[in-house]
Amino acid sequence: MKAVILGAGGWGTALGMILCDNGHDVTIWSHNAQKAKQMAETRKNPLLEGAVLPETLKITGDLDCLTGAELVVCAVPSFAVRETGRKLIPYLRADMVLVSVSKGIERDTNLRMSQVLQESSNNICKVVVLSGPTHAEEVSLRLPTGCVAVCEDHSAARMVQDAFMNSYFRVYTSTDVVGVELSGAMKNVVALGCGICDGMGYQDNTKALLMTRAMAELVRLGQYVGGSQSTFSGLAGMGDLIVTCTSMHSRNRRAGILIGQGKTVQEAMKEVGAVVEGYYAAESIYQLAQSVGVEMPICSCVYEFLYQGQNLQGMVEKLMQREKRDEADAFL
Repeated sequence: MKAVILGAGGWGTALGMILCDNGHDVTIWSHNAQKAKQMAETRKNPLLEGAVLPETLKITGDLDCLTGAELVVCAVPSFAVRETGRKLIPYLRADMVLVSVSKGIERDTNLRMSQVLQESSNNICKVVVLSGPTHAEEVSLRLPTGCVAVCEDHSAARMVQDAFMNSYFRVYTSTDVVGVELSGAMKNVVALGCGICDGMGYQDNTKALLMTRAMAELVRLGQYVGGSQSTFSGLAGMGDLIVTCTSMHSRNRRAGILIGQGKTVQEAMKEVGAVVEGYYAAESIYQLAQSVGVEMPICSCVYEFLYQGQNLQGMVEKLMQREKRDEADAFL
């Protein structure tokens, strides 16, 4: 099968490696022609230390690589999905499948990334979401990993499952697009918050409290907008939350640590050197929660600090001194 990966970041590159291992004809497209040339020559991606790109993996800066593709993976940052979708239109056919691996909620529209991709590409193709606890660094080293391919059309999800699944990359299927994508967006916000706590010197008790109560917020919002509770306890929900909040591979956690140590948000993101999706998702999740009237105190505090300049210690005290509740209360 001919496959094209849009985006030459760490995750796009790792996905291209999987498809090459599975015998597909794979091309990675980068919007930066110089980066594409460098990767093609060195057979390395600087974001994937220790990984050597397969000789069969083609890398280009020319969108004409989309001609004849059967599977197209959109692996660009969330803020670039709409623009990328528009660029695809001349190349798309109804029998192609688009795979969305970007995680986030679009600012102002409150659309999930698969919705943004569908809308911007004129709904020509089916879109399947691929998500889960999947650090690119580990996948590129072929370490055992699991994720979920999700689409309301189960046959499309199965097609993506068949394309990617192998001895080290296990793929499950689901039809709960809302739950999977909301989980993928919100976990980045929580990971940023966990990193901030790490940087401030808080330890395991605090992180466990933050992650558990953030999961309660995710379930509350997710069910309100149509997600399934079982999704939030699965790979795309709890699995992705755990790995993103606890691993130093996580750009969101690393940025949060720097912020908690005293750096500004912009300084932290610059030092991390890659897109920190949690920064953008914090505003989008806040807007979504406000629009539907769902209480999300942790996500609100992260937003208020990042975008309104609230004091970090004050945010911690605000959360810890909320009125008494019963843990089983749906609005805890």
